[in-house]
Amino acid sequence: MAIAYHVIFGAYGFWLPNDPRGSWSDYVYSERLRPFGPATKVSTTQSLACQPHDVKRRFAAKQALKFPPVRFTGIQALAVSLGFGQVVGDTQLPIYACAIMPDHVHLVLGVHKRSPQSLVGQLKSCAVKRLTAGGLHPLRGEHTPWSRSFWNVFLDTVDEVRHAVDYVEMNPIKEGLKPQKWSFVVPFE
Repeated sequence: MAIAYHVIFGAYGFWLPNDPRGSWSDYVYSERLRPFGPATKVSTTQSLACQPHDVKRRFAAKQALKFPPVRFTGIQALAVSLGFGQVVGDTQLPIYACAIMPDHVHLVLGVHKRSPQSLVGQLKSCAVKRLTAGGLHPLRGEHTPWSRSFWNVFLDTVDEVRHAVDYVEMNPIKEGLKPQKWSFVVPFE
């Protein structure tokens, strides 16, 4: 039985259904992306981010999107965090780790009476409201800045949760960014 969840969700354009490294998608719905091949369905739960692939093809597909891929600035990440903090306050959701990256988010969530899918939907929605209210919406409100789906890894042991927390906390540092400390994050006990 899960004691926590490691959820990852991308900004618009972060990981496409026909990404040459693979995806969890069954179909490419966007006509703009179909020329770059069919969905690259994989079943692994391991990260595929470092897999060798055709980088030019991946970037060409991103250029074909209807809107430019979203890359959050530091100020936009702060607005996103305020939305997340609102969800924590409204739902008493325990968040053990959070990394708001330029093009995706990692969170370690404690178990909650609501499903991870419902919570991620609320996190995304509140973040968009904060971005919009601050005049910081990266796509000027023309489209959601988030990808449709998310990844959810069930964490069943204390060691798995600690490993996920460490991974999320190190994510910005590995990308050359500063460590992130958010007021709504609580220690995992």
